[in-house]
Amino acid sequence: MINRCATEPVHRPIEVVVVAPRGISAFHLSVPLMIFDIHSEERALFNVRVAAEEPLVTLSGGQVGVSASGGLELLDEAEVVIIPGWADLGNAPSNELKSKLIAANRRGAHVVGLCYGAYALAYAGLLDGRLASTHWLAEDDFPRRFPRVKLDMNALYVDEERVVTSAGTGAALDCCMYLVRKLCGAREANKIARLMVLPPHREGGQSQYIEQPVPASPQDALLSALLDHMRENLQADHSLDELASRVAMSRRSFTRRFHKATGMTVGAWLDAERLRRAKELLESTDLSIEKVAEQSGYRTSVAFRQSFNRAFHISPRGWRRTFSLEN
Repeated sequence: MINRCATEPVHRPIEVVVVAPRGISAFHLSVPLMIFDIHSEERALFNVRVAAEEPLVTLSGGQVGVSASGGLELLDEAEVVIIPGWADLGNAPSNELKSKLIAANRRGAHVVGLCYGAYALAYAGLLDGRLASTHWLAEDDFPRRFPRVKLDMNALYVDEERVVTSAGTGAALDCCMYLVRKLCGAREANKIARLMVLPPHREGGQSQYIEQPVPASPQDALLSALLDHMRENLQADHSLDELASRVAMSRRSFTRRFHKATGMTVGAWLDAERLRRAKELLESTDLSIEKVAEQSGYRTSVAFRQSFNRAFHISPRGWRRTFSLEN
């Protein structure tokens, strides 16, 4: 894992090139520009430039007003190449852009397609045989155009060997924060998250589309309060019968409404929350692995290690070494 910012006290900024295709929306273009252009207190983490195939980029709605830093030659030296969106889903990138994306991938750069930007990566063949994500509205269109791509519509973002794709709009922010965290460590990511008033980290596998994200009825308000209770008591067993009783529902109604509100089963939600709590403790405290396991709701440290390794493909100690706020 590249973590140059976190391991080197003095370094040159990481070169980030954001490609601005014709018809890109101002919002989608601004997401990576905002995240990667925030400076640390000590130094600039990234050097961000905008590349385009035309000097003035036409935005969605016919607006012209974004001046590119240069042409596609900027991609030649980029360590991170980002396609923040793609306006015409039926229109493939130019041969030059496809070649530049392929070359960037081959030399080890991160190549990123945010939201519909995944289409540009797919047209270039970079997603063939790989897992990918894009906006949930493309659930039918994307597989029809790119049958060799393994589309995961339940993911906020996916990183497959430095080829990174994200779901729509808000998930692009999560994806960019994930990249900051991966490249520069948790400490720098947390600083940027505080400035942006964002959660510092949401797992890529979290559901991108939840049918009822906010309470819509008294029962949903009770369910929201129940989620808070479960977060505060991760060490409890939380049987389905006990939880259903707390919100005055039958077990069957409760499990159905819980899944509708969170996109997850009760067991999966608890696992995700326990792992989230464990990561916070690993990053911000020097508690032993046994204590982290206990405070996160695991019965044994062995069960904790197995669950953590299964979820993140790294040991709890390895996570602490990489993401500790003391780095």
